[in-house]
Amino acid sequence: MSLQPIFLKLEGRRGLVVGAGAVALEKINALLRTGLQLRVVAPAAREEVRELANAGQLEWAQRPFETADLDDNFIVIAATDVPEVNAAVYRAARERNILCNSVDDIPNCDFFFGSVVSRGDLQIAISTAGESPALAQRLRREIDEQLPQDLGPWLKTIGELRREILATHPRGEQRRLILHELAHRQLCDSPTCSTRQLAKAAQNHADGGKGSVALVGAGPGDPDLLTVKAVRAIESADVVLHDDLVAQAILDLAPAQAVLVNVGKRCGVKTITQEEINALMIEHARTGRRVVRLKSGDPMLFGRATEEMEALAAAGVAYEIVPGVSAAFAAAAAIGCSLTDRSRASNVIFSTGHHAKSHNNAPLPALEDATRVVYMPGRNLTLLAAEWMSEGLPADLPCALVARAAQPDEQVSFTTLGELHRAAAPAAPSLLLAGWAVRSIDRNGATQLVEERLAASRR
Repeated sequence: MSLQPIFLKLEGRRGLVVGAGAVALEKINALLRTGLQLRVVAPAAREEVRELANAGQLEWAQRPFETADLDDNFIVIAATDVPEVNAAVYRAARERNILCNSVDDIPNCDFFFGSVVSRGDLQIAISTAGESPALAQRLRREIDEQLPQDLGPWLKTIGELRREILATHPRGEQRRLILHELAHRQLCDSPTCSTRQLAKAAQNHADGGKGSVALVGAGPGDPDLLTVKAVRAIESADVVLHDDLVAQAILDLAPAQAVLVNVGKRCGVKTITQEEINALMIEHARTGRRVVRLKSGDPMLFGRATEEMEALAAAGVAYEIVPGVSAAFAAAAAIGCSLTDRSRASNVIFSTGHHAKSHNNAPLPALEDATRVVYMPGRNLTLLAAEWMSEGLPADLPCALVARAAQPDEQVSFTTLGELHRAAAPAAPSLLLAGWAVRSIDRNGATQLVEERLAASRR
């Protein structure tokens, strides 16, 4: 069965309910809330229906249903305890092209009542096409428990602001993006509210004013690990300048009309210079566009953010920074260990494959009192292992290689510093974690040495 969900404006229209028992009362109460002019036909009625009739909220005809009762009605509900009567009401309504619902009788229904969650003008209706009203009610309760109670007033304020924007901004893509942005932001009554200021400032964009740039962290690749603010920025972007290894599932969050440009590098090969990236950000922002510079992991870690911020500031382009989950933390989660440990590592050293050497004369205990995280360790790990061992780090220092952390094709392998040169080159993007904390705790909460893990991986 293919149904089209719709929300009907019933205020001022006429409707008929045939029946006045317990089932009918539920429908009557729901329909009265819509402003429908309601008439009930039934030989007998529950006390609640009688009271509604006495109060003038509905009309009750105390007699059996007659076909003429259908005249001039917009919708009809058949809710008696007699299936034959309900079916007769439905057939007569169909002959007159009047929408009819026969309660708990799927074949004799033109529409179904949904289980509704309401917050003012916000309504969420759940329908199972009559197959399981109990399931619809359960889902309604679950959704109701999760929705904030103040959504109704918030929606009313959003509506007022939306009407202001429609009246002051010309039709077009820029106006659409502004409206979508407002739906993500908090509102308050103050005239200095940031959301209200956004609506006012947006007029400058529509008139060709300056746009803005957001340096956004895409995290390790799992869209579920994006921050809420990152999702909002991507969803409202006009232009997305992204790293090469940003997952497609994250790029898919951008609007269909957004311009997506790959400005990353793969295997050390650059297809665009940093200066050209800076120029692209500035050029698009100056045309009034919202630019997202989408960086893997966190934008402030090995992302050359300093150069980009300096270029934007020099050009007078407004920018903001949206932090992301660093791949280091996703890699630590993948192997089930903490990067710090009171008894094994009180420091964490972040470096890249080209700058992984300590270059200091610290005593061995200090060298070992850290977990080393190497981004992009490179395909040949022999040189890196040799440099660390020359510093005095022991050959049995636990190591873990994590490729594509937090993604469906995540790969983890365990080894030691002395065996690191034998490890297969991990797929990009990858990280190397090394230190005594690496052999910390597995996902089941039991201490497990890296040698045991290594032996298990070789079986």
